[in-house]
Amino acid sequence: MLIDQVKNIHIISIGGGVMHDLAITLKKLGNIVTGSDDIIYDPSKSKLKSKGLLPKEFGYFKKNIHNKIDFIITGMHTKKNNVELNEARKKNIPILSYPEYITKLSENKHRIVIAGSHGKTTITSMIMHVLKSNKIKFDYVIGAKAHGFKNNISISNNPIIIIEGDEYLTSPLDKSPKFLKYNHHIALINGIEWDHFNVFKNEKIYVDQFYKLIKMTPKGGEIIYFENDKRIIALLEKYKNENTTLKPYSHEKYSLNKKSAFILDENNKKIKLNVFGKHNMQNIAGAKLVCEQLGIKQKHFYLGIKTYNLPEKRLQKVYDKKIKIFIDFAHSPSKLKATINAVKNQYKEKLLSIYELHSSSSFNFKFLEKYHNSLNDSDYSIIYISNKKLNLFTEKISENKLQKFFNDKNIKLVNSINSLKKIIRSNKYKKYNKIFMSSGNFDDFNIYNFYNESK
Repeated sequence: MLIDQVKNIHIISIGGGVMHDLAITLKKLGNIVTGSDDIIYDPSKSKLKSKGLLPKEFGYFKKNIHNKIDFIITGMHTKKNNVELNEARKKNIPILSYPEYITKLSENKHRIVIAGSHGKTTITSMIMHVLKSNKIKFDYVIGAKAHGFKNNISISNNPIIIIEGDEYLTSPLDKSPKFLKYNHHIALINGIEWDHFNVFKNEKIYVDQFYKLIKMTPKGGEIIYFENDKRIIALLEKYKNENTTLKPYSHEKYSLNKKSAFILDENNKKIKLNVFGKHNMQNIAGAKLVCEQLGIKQKHFYLGIKTYNLPEKRLQKVYDKKIKIFIDFAHSPSKLKATINAVKNQYKEKLLSIYELHSSSSFNFKFLEKYHNSLNDSDYSIIYISNKKLNLFTEKISENKLQKFFNDKNIKLVNSINSLKKIIRSNKYKKYNKIFMSSGNFDDFNIYNFYNESK
């Protein structure tokens, strides 16, 4: 599909994090773009309004679907029985998911998909940063705001596209993972840990999605993989395709002082980083290998990576004085463990970890069992569960049950933001570093403002 082909496009659920950026990008390319959603929050709301794309009224309406529309784009958050989807079917207007549409726009590009249960956003943004610092033109799709990039999506006539490949479902009409839609030339798999428990009912089903991704690799394609992940190794042993190049990576060698982490360049010279944590040394190793496949020499990669900063809510430091306050997107057992370990190794002060149980998987007792020992490196831990979500658990939850799931007798259960504020403000934790971890937003608790305005 040519970029310069002007189309009349309607986007259902336009307010989503990726969808609103897609709408803005498509309008910039000269398309006629409309959209609908039942509720839109900032920053999506303000950005859409500034570009003349905010719906005049919230909701979904049959009148939005007319015969001048060339096609519909919908995201996973649209309900299957959505009135606009139904009307589009009646009028035989083509309906595409956003990954399908990204692929159509990228037919003539070299497509690199970054996959795995964790580290996708970070590795994608690392590659983007290094490519940009080396003045290489590329397009991208990423799930969070990366430093130095205004939008989550960039589509143009550039020859390369870097795509964060989510294994979650494509759309209400297509229950296959998004990353199977991109028809990659290079796939990076950074690790596999059973996630999205509400969709993939057992570990085998979940892992099988990654095997499908591996099998989709074309002749002459490449699979770059974290060599210390036993699930990935088992899949590759089963795969055995001589037409595919396999390239393993592990971790960059690193050292720490009180303020920073360092890695060694190709001449064994120390490079000071803006990031820390063993899991980020793994992410750097994967990003470096992808960049090498795109023609970037190691010395140019190291020059780029030393100025890299993590995306929003990825070990983001929101307060930096005698104590350090972080927020992180961690929302699975291995992510919690890696994030806590990173902060404890870098900063020796005591650590208070606050984790919000927010994702759908977290409300199932079978999945909660996988959190065993995931908070043990923290000196004290709080589990935050919004009162609004207590009824979502498969069984009645209690502080005692959480202590057993996490194997930690010191865990405290908190259900309200006021109670949480009171605890973290108390003298007991005054000298503790703190890290807030969630895929949600702690009931709109503005952690940055709380610490920077109250201290």
